[in-house]
Amino acid sequence: MLSKLKVIPEVLLTVTTNVGHYEAMDKTDRYIVWAEDSEGSSVEGDNRKTLQTVQGTIDYYTRNEEDENVEKIQEALKTACISFYLNSVQYENPDQGGSGFIHYEWVWEVA
Repeated sequence: MLSKLKVIPEVLLTVTTNVGHYEAMDKTDRYIVWAEDSEGSSVEGDNRKTLQTVQGTIDYYTRNEEDENVEKIQEALKTACISFYLNSVQYENPDQGGSGFIHYEWVWEVA
């Protein structure tokens, strides 16, 4: 299972070097955090698991509404043939106690 995860940070490091696993490395104006969350769409047959996938999230934090890294993350995932979908985009409003970041979240799956 762990060997399947190696591709995620490799792909994200093509976008930026500020990539953390489970938590932020450096909370600058732009950073990525990724984590594996669960087993994804796996296949069983003949009373055994024949294919196991791992599912997780990529969280990207930016203060720029037109941040080019949003597209770069998606293109890097496509190029690496990693299945993903954009799960949410949230504005963390500082007037309501938020950080002021725009927070993008993708769900990915690797086999």
